[in-house]
Amino acid sequence: QIIKQVPVRFDLKTLHIPTYSAEKLSSMKDMDWNDFLQRVCSLLDSTEKSTGAARSKLNLLYYLSTVAVHKEVASRLISSQLFPVLVQQLRAAANWDIRAKVARVIGLLALHTSELGENVPVSEAIILLTELIRENFRNSKLKQCLLPALGELLYLIASE
Repeated sequence: QIIKQVPVRFDLKTLHIPTYSAEKLSSMKDMDWNDFLQRVCSLLDSTEKSTGAARSKLNLLYYLSTVAVHKEVASRLISSQLFPVLVQQLRAAANWDIRAKVARVIGLLALHTSELGENVPVSEAIILLTELIRENFRNSKLKQCLLPALGELLYLIASE
């Protein structure tokens, strides 16, 4: 059964980073890009366990979902230090909503990236997604969140 993804909306007020458009992100200078990535990664890597922190992470993941559909931004994001942080969140996040949104961002990055660098840890992401699907085999809702990301990564590798 295929679930239609609901459109993502993020709240500008609670996002703790500047919300640049995909066009602005794709034309950023390296120094500004690195600053932006550093802020995104530190927000995602935060170990705070409050409800507000989880909501803040979800909001950031919604924002990343909206900019990841832009080819140049997706290519820059998947080749950056963000991808390993996303994989780490997929492994460690206690909240399944966060894991599902991380899987969605990974799937969108894989779908919209134009090239895959050799240093991108896609094998780690594939192994983790496979393990999560195997461990949660009876949870069909979770499988429906994880399988598209796995499929997009496999297709990306096959088409490279």
